[in-house]
Amino acid sequence: MNAITRGKWLAVLCLLPFALFFIVFQIAPLAWVMIHSVQSEAFGWGLANFSKIFSSRFYMQAIRYSLELAFWSSLFGIIIAILGSYSLHRVDSRLRNFVTAFANMTSNFSGVPLAFAFIILLGFNGTFTLMLKQAGIIQDFNLYSKTGLIILYTYFQIPLGVLLLFPAFDALREDWRESAALLGANSWQFWRHIGLPVLTPALLGTFVILLANALGAYATVYALTTGNFNVLPIRIAAMVSGDISLDPNMASALAVVLVALMTLVTIVHQLLLKRSYHVSR
Repeated sequence: MNAITRGKWLAVLCLLPFALFFIVFQIAPLAWVMIHSVQSEAFGWGLANFSKIFSSRFYMQAIRYSLELAFWSSLFGIIIAILGSYSLHRVDSRLRNFVTAFANMTSNFSGVPLAFAFIILLGFNGTFTLMLKQAGIIQDFNLYSKTGLIILYTYFQIPLGVLLLFPAFDALREDWRESAALLGANSWQFWRHIGLPVLTPALLGTFVILLANALGAYATVYALTTGNFNVLPIRIAAMVSGDISLDPNMASALAVVLVALMTLVTIVHQLLLKRSYHVSR
C-alpha cells in the first residue's frame, strides 16, 4: 500500500466520527419523522395526517403565519443588514471591530431573555410603549400580535444578517468604483451593473438562511406568547408535549411540512443563483 492509498484510507477513517454523528443526529431523526408522518392511530398507514393538515383552517393558518413571519422579518432584516454591512466597510476599523463583536454577541441573544427584554421595552406597559404613547406617535401597540412578532423576529435576524453579509462586501473592490466613475457611471449605475451582480449570491444565500432561521424559531415566540400564537413550531411542540392533544404522528406530519417548506425555499434559492450567475456573465 503506497503513501497515497494510506492517505485516502486515513481520510476515510477521520470522516467516520462525523458520518456516525450525522447519521445518528440528522438522518435517523429525519427518517423517524418521515415514517411516523404517514401513520395514524385512527387510520393506520396513509396520508390521513397530511389530509387533515391541508383541510384544516387551523393548521393552514399556522403555515401562513409561519411564512409571513419568516418572510417579512427576513426581508426587513436583510435590508437593515445590507445597510449596516456596507456602513461597516466605510467606518474606522476600531468601530468596525466593536460592531462586529457586538453583532456576534447579539446573534445568540434569543429565547426567554429576548422575550423578557421585549416585554419590558415594548409590552403593554413597556418603557418605549409608554414613551411613544405619551408623545402621541402611537395609539395602541400589541407586542403579542403578528406585527409585534415581526419586530421581534427582525431583531434577531439583523445580527445574523450582518455577520453573513459583512464578508461579502470585501468582494467589492474600491478600484472598480473608481474605474466606473472615470467611465462616467454614477452610483446607481455602479450598483446596478457591478455591485448587485457581485453581491447577489451572498444576498440570496443570506435571505434563505434568515428564512430558515425564522421558520424554525420556537423558544422566543413560545416564551413571549406562552404558546398561544399559531405557528408551526408551536403546533409541533404542542403535539409532542401537550397533556391534552398528544399526537406524535401529527407532529411528525407537521414537521415534514416544515421541512418541505425549507426545501422549497432552498430549491428556489438555487434556481435564482443559477439565473443570477448566467445574467452576470
